[in-house]
Amino acid sequence: MGERWEVRRGGPADAAHRVLMIPGGLCTTEFCADVMAEPAVAGLGTVAVTLPGFGRTDPPEDVSMEHYARLMADFAAEAGCEAVVGHSLGANVALEMAALGLFRGPLVLLSPSFSRGDETKSLAVLNAVGRVPGLGAMVWAGMLGLLPRAMKRELPPLRAEALAAVMADNDPAACRRILHEYYVYLGRHPSLVQRLCGAGVPSWVVRGDHDEIGLTDEERAGLQACPYVRMVTVPDAGHAVLVEQPKAVAEVVLEAVKAGVR
Repeated sequence: MGERWEVRRGGPADAAHRVLMIPGGLCTTEFCADVMAEPAVAGLGTVAVTLPGFGRTDPPEDVSMEHYARLMADFAAEAGCEAVVGHSLGANVALEMAALGLFRGPLVLLSPSFSRGDETKSLAVLNAVGRVPGLGAMVWAGMLGLLPRAMKRELPPLRAEALAAVMADNDPAACRRILHEYYVYLGRHPSLVQRLCGAGVPSWVVRGDHDEIGLTDEERAGLQACPYVRMVTVPDAGHAVLVEQPKAVAEVVLEAVKAGVR
């Protein structure tokens, strides 16, 4: 695949069904390890790939969401994956794979954002400050340096140190570019609910019961009205549902794969 790819594989080499897992922003395949180790998906071939540009992988020249969707769709086709699981930014990439008609299998979307307003205020501020020459570079470098201490409070205790270190080990310049293009993407699509429903693929939208990412009443109603979307709320989980409740996530993944092969 080239130097930009960081790939983690699990499950039987001859598995009948394969799933692509896409971690979120600042994250690597390490964030997928807990779900991949769950008994519910033991019979599946699981293939996790870090979005190029995160975790010190090489970013593509084009870091738009549409280009990431094409990269991941090509990867899924080459790896023989028939379902996609995405978390956070990775969930939005998965959504875009379907919206562009590049992937027709089931989607498991873990805490995606459906509009710019759903994102945390701190991320919006980071994006704005990141565009200021000189200051932006310093702020990003400082933020990444502070991440381990900040994230340990939000991640499972036994995994917090390792996962926080992964998030801190990112290239500030690449992160600034990717975040900016993400906000440009959200600006092009004021609401992604109809974009997801219009794709016509079976989709599970999974959120923790105290997720920091917002969801408006209008967005929720639109998702609930869509015949292709199933909403799942995971107890005792926030935005990091992938690592907070891997068993619950693995069970949804298995359900999505089974639905896709009926």
